[in-house]
Amino acid sequence: MEFGLWQILEILGSLAFFIYGMKLMSDGVQRAAGSQMRNILRTMTKNRFLGVFTGFLITALVQSSSATTVMTVSFVNAGLLSLVESAGVMMGANIGTTITGWIISLLGFKIKLDAYSIPLFAIAVPMLMSNRGKLKYWGEFLLGFAILFMGLSLLKDSVPDLKGNPEALSWLTSFANWGFLSRLAFVLVGAMVTIIIQSSSAAMAITLTMVAQGWLPLDVAAAMILGENIGTTITAELASLVGNTAAKRSARIHSLFNIIGVSWMVILLPIFLPFVERFMALAFGTSDAPLTLAAFHTFFNLTNVIVLLGFVPFLVKAAMWSVKGNEDDEDEEFKLKFISSSGRSPELATVELQKEAGHFGEIVAKMSEFTRELINTPELKKQKKMLKKLKRYEKISDQMEIEMTEFITNLANQELTPKTSLRLRSLLNICNDLERIGDIYYQISKTLELKNEEKAYFIPEQRENINLLCDKIDAAFDLMVKNLNTPSYDDITTKKAELLEKEINVFRDKLRDEHLTNLSNPEYNVKSGMIYNNIFHDLEKVGDHIMNVSESVAGKI
Repeated sequence: MEFGLWQILEILGSLAFFIYGMKLMSDGVQRAAGSQMRNILRTMTKNRFLGVFTGFLITALVQSSSATTVMTVSFVNAGLLSLVESAGVMMGANIGTTITGWIISLLGFKIKLDAYSIPLFAIAVPMLMSNRGKLKYWGEFLLGFAILFMGLSLLKDSVPDLKGNPEALSWLTSFANWGFLSRLAFVLVGAMVTIIIQSSSAAMAITLTMVAQGWLPLDVAAAMILGENIGTTITAELASLVGNTAAKRSARIHSLFNIIGVSWMVILLPIFLPFVERFMALAFGTSDAPLTLAAFHTFFNLTNVIVLLGFVPFLVKAAMWSVKGNEDDEDEEFKLKFISSSGRSPELATVELQKEAGHFGEIVAKMSEFTRELINTPELKKQKKMLKKLKRYEKISDQMEIEMTEFITNLANQELTPKTSLRLRSLLNICNDLERIGDIYYQISKTLELKNEEKAYFIPEQRENINLLCDKIDAAFDLMVKNLNTPSYDDITTKKAELLEKEINVFRDKLRDEHLTNLSNPEYNVKSGMIYNNIFHDLEKVGDHIMNVSESVAGKI
């Protein structure tokens, strides 16, 4: 039996084809139905059981547990899911990913897939040419489906059949006779393969193919499948590296869940695997190795979820212990507090929205405090900390605007009184202005970051002027938050807000005139002067948006 470099390249090429098809299929379905899936993830995680079902459903649809776990980590990062809610989704994703094994086992080794893949190209390519977005994305999904199964067919053909030549892998048999240690070794092999190719589905396809072609005994393949469950957690861990503490803890829950499950299954594998084999023989009359392996994968993940679902609070505590927080953790748990997806009359929902707008205003107002500290601290560590916070809060403001706008839009489709309709329009404007304030502060942070990189420095007078302008902005913020938290917007007037806005504008004009005068002074540092000019103009824009919020509260739209 000839097996050299060319055969290795054929296997790698087939695997690359499979992975590309999987990615294309997953990306296509996420683009076509991504908003619906995000809505499912947000609304169907009210308890652990719904979370498990949600994780299973989304993973079964996109055929990628990595996509589901990364999406979940990003939602925890944005404060839209709690750690407990994310734990259920992660568990469900583990069950959902077993669907891939069933598809490969039932179709990949029973049907000549390339014969069915070619007609799919005839359907998918015209859809890709369409100008309609969703039709184009579904075409991408079908194309990925076709490529995936062509890759699987090529993988099956490129791996040599060793069933008739068992002595070729006699070394593997001896290696597999080490008992518990051999199981641990193959768990490690499965984990490493998944980490390297960054796809548990592709790793599973390799394992199933090797079993079908006689390369691996069933117990060795089962150990590798367990390792692949650990390897797939790396994707979520990597995604969480750029997130906050909550995101890191969410990824850690996924890792702990899989590691604990694999640990007890490695011990019980000699008992559990024969049970699955007997079940398949009695229930389906088959001893087919790939199908038995797919069944083992599903049984394992289902059992692990059933065993550990009641221990979610302990998993959360373990994740919090293993991922240490910092003094800023209280800043990282922000999410919508008052509005919910449950049925409300528009009038009651509007009251909830007003409370949420007050919450939104408080969050955005904190960005002024962070910016002031960034301007005044000479310590590089503190500067980096404030830059990170401002970036974080800008993302929070974006997410809150999206969530509240969707909620308002859904309410607007109902029958409304003229007063409620006007109030919803005001709240829509408030959300837009608060989000714009977040954007401006983030832009200021990037300007200050550039200033530090270029070693440009403010003279004491410039720093003092910015602090004075920040004082006026903070006074406007205090009034804005007070107005937003007033139970009845009907009682609000804009007189005080107009006076504060006028003070900000007058002071901005004074700073601008002084800056223009100083430009003619040869000793004036033009680079730092231009940065200074940009910052006080941006701060004045914040004042404009604060004024807009107060006007919207007062019904001036």
